[in-house]
Amino acid sequence: MTPNWFAAVMGTGILAVVAAAFPAGLPVARTAAEIFWLIAVTLLVVLTTALARHWIRRRDDALADARSHTMFPFYGAVSMAVLTVGAGTGSAGRELLGGVAVPASAILWTVGTVIGLVTYVVMARRLTRPHQVTPVPSWLMPVVPPMVSAATGAALVKHLPDGAPQIAMLAVCYTLFALALGAALTVAVVVGRHLLSNGLPDTPLVPTLWIPLGVIGQSVAAINLLGGASGHTWLHSVGVVYGTTVGALGILALVTLVTVTARAFRRGLTFTPSWWSFTFPVGTCALGANSLGGALDSVVIVGAGVTLWCALVLIWSTVAVRTLRHAAGQRGGRVVRDDPAAHALSAVR
Repeated sequence: MTPNWFAAVMGTGILAVVAAAFPAGLPVARTAAEIFWLIAVTLLVVLTTALARHWIRRRDDALADARSHTMFPFYGAVSMAVLTVGAGTGSAGRELLGGVAVPASAILWTVGTVIGLVTYVVMARRLTRPHQVTPVPSWLMPVVPPMVSAATGAALVKHLPDGAPQIAMLAVCYTLFALALGAALTVAVVVGRHLLSNGLPDTPLVPTLWIPLGVIGQSVAAINLLGGASGHTWLHSVGVVYGTTVGALGILALVTLVTVTARAFRRGLTFTPSWWSFTFPVGTCALGANSLGGALDSVVIVGAGVTLWCALVLIWSTVAVRTLRHAAGQRGGRVVRDDPAAHALSAVR
């Protein structure tokens, strides 16, 4: 069991979070949010149990993954999976859990944030050391969790007492936002420079190119959700300006990625667990569009978010079915670690 599988929790949980954030009058949104949240919770429990068992029974392999430049970044997925399920618990799961929803959401937010800060610090230290490893988009995974913490923490602000507690929470979330954005830009420059010099990665690794799109969508969502939670006009304006500017960049990136991915499919892109890289980034863009649309009171932008969410449902369904087939095929077998896709996004051992 390797941590990259937690991307499945991220991709499932974001469907619930976005659906719960849509306007109340949107048909089936609440039901869809609850269904995807329940699936995400189940996946999180199963995968967390499997990963814990892996550390207990195959400690040497687990330590090797944690020290690996290839596999360690995906421990960021563990953090983001916990954070995403936590956000869904406080929104999609509220009617099912009642008064337990918000405390449970806060606990999951705290756990996910702590894990994310650990992966952030470890990756930041590794980036400062000389290395001979090829920079890849997955290097963003361990430094992005604080951005997810910032976005999901915004929903907790209103549940805190007025005054100092709310101000402190906002300060923490904005700090997490800044930390993640700074590190993400640094990694993006390193990876982008490598791609410009050496071209696109091999076809099996093309799905990982979608990871940076998640930073764009999540940052737009975070800064607008925090601006709304703050109650300050100037922070609301900062969110709108940032969201409009970066959102335009996101549209360009999305069009480019769709084009590159379509070419990869024509070249014979086959399924690997890296296909889950398609899901969470699209979900964050849907959440970002919904948050920006709400800040601007724009039906068009909110509609774009709904469209992205609908597209994500189709993507998620495809990837989920292929994952089940993959898991069935791997039963009793073993992934070849020398395979390019397996090396970048290792499957269950």
